[in-house]
Amino acid sequence: MTLRTEALTGGYIDPVHDAQSTFRMLMDGMARPGTTKTIVPPVEPPAPLGSAAGAIALALCDNDTPVWLSASMAKSPIAEWIGFHTGAPVTREKSEARFAFFGAGSPVTSFGLFALGSQEYPDRSTTVIIEVAGLERGPRLTLTGPGIRESVEIAPVGLPDMFLRQWADNRALFPRGIDVVLTAGRQVLCLPRTCNISIGEI
Repeated sequence: MTLRTEALTGGYIDPVHDAQSTFRMLMDGMARPGTTKTIVPPVEPPAPLGSAAGAIALALCDNDTPVWLSASMAKSPIAEWIGFHTGAPVTREKSEARFAFFGAGSPVTSFGLFALGSQEYPDRSTTVIIEVAGLERGPRLTLTGPGIRESVEIAPVGLPDMFLRQWADNRALFPRGIDVVLTAGRQVLCLPRTCNISIGEI
């Protein structure tokens, strides 16, 4: 199969250093939920995959991590791009995916359809990356939980409908459940399954 040109370009310039930088940023983001981070390595994946989401794919995906793509992404060269740069296979089965990518504005299906891990191995779950219009100036949400001193406010723009209800159901499964990463352009905001999300101020 001949790969489209878009699949061959736009990866890391310094793959080892850039992947390490992105990985450290994500680990810090998961340890401090609600903190907005900016991806440093210049990554240019095919649309509609954003730069930060693309950098996450390059840093975390490999041939042992099946990837699921939302409908808008599945119709683009993104599967070829991820496959070429990381070797990760694309799956249509949500429960098989280690990472799932949703384009901006895409409806987000029930989190329960993805791999939720087990009581013994809660880490064997899907990490869901959702592209949104922005990480500021949206409806205010309050986060509490581990890694957060008292509380922190976030205000993502374009969070999918039903997200808060889905998140409440997900958090009730702890220690099982998925972790979510919100991305907007080069920015990233991590929401580990341990954090509680409520509307407005506490």
